[in-house]
Amino acid sequence: MANRRAIVKRRKAVRNIKKITRTMQLIATARFQAAMNRATASRPYVDKLAEMVADLARVTGEISHPLMETHGGEGRSALVAITSNRGLCGGYNVNVVRAALEHLAAQDGAGVATAVHVVGKKGISAFRFRGRAMAGRTTDIDDKPRYEQVEPLARALIDGFLAGRYAAVWVAYMRFHSAGRQRPEVIRLLPLAKDVAAGAEAAQAAGPAPQYEILPSPEELLEKLLPASLRMRLYQSFLDAAVSEQIARMTAMKAATEAAEDMIGNLTREYNRARQTQITMELLDIVGGASALA
Repeated sequence: MANRRAIVKRRKAVRNIKKITRTMQLIATARFQAAMNRATASRPYVDKLAEMVADLARVTGEISHPLMETHGGEGRSALVAITSNRGLCGGYNVNVVRAALEHLAAQDGAGVATAVHVVGKKGISAFRFRGRAMAGRTTDIDDKPRYEQVEPLARALIDGFLAGRYAAVWVAYMRFHSAGRQRPEVIRLLPLAKDVAAGAEAAQAAGPAPQYEILPSPEELLEKLLPASLRMRLYQSFLDAAVSEQIARMTAMKAATEAAEDMIGNLTREYNRARQTQITMELLDIVGGASALA
């Protein structure tokens, strides 16, 4: 016969867990809305920067910039893996780390050594557990990333690329497409040549090139626009990662709350059966005693 006291204690513990998961779900829901507002508000600016660079490429034809060309570093690249500082967000960190490791395996197979910079305590723990060396670790960027927090990392990547330490720079993160769709991706940040060319081709297909009177020269404009575009793309990756983390935590805590409710229901039924069995046994004892006295 089940111990009714143990069942009561366990049911009480599950109810307390349900309160915690429900609270975390509500907090994640509130943070999700704020994170989504930040991510969607910055995206038009990032897209407009890319559009301006593409228009310059269409108007001026062949353009060159240090960020569009490699400067040595053959056989070496850099990867930024963006994970969270906290857990309880389902498979969010696992999926990002898996995408990063698959990219690293492909790079290793091609003979490219990759310097890994991991953002977030969970990613750092995962790479440490797998014995993967890390060139850099960042834990001071929370779920509300600010541009001034991301800019030093972008500057370090640009400096390493221009100095010839890396032939390419990549970032692994969870891209936010919509509230119902997030996907781990590894995108290339540097060099920018293919991205600028692709943007120019897309603009060319969209219609005739607009007539610009460019002042100052396109080279001077690109000197400002390309680094700004790169920094904003990295910053947008952090914003996408932040909103995807809140969605993952909201979903995970909702599932945990529902599982706790199911467990409470099962424990209640088990308690009722144990209580009914105990009452039946007591009635049998009473009937048996009465029969013995008759």
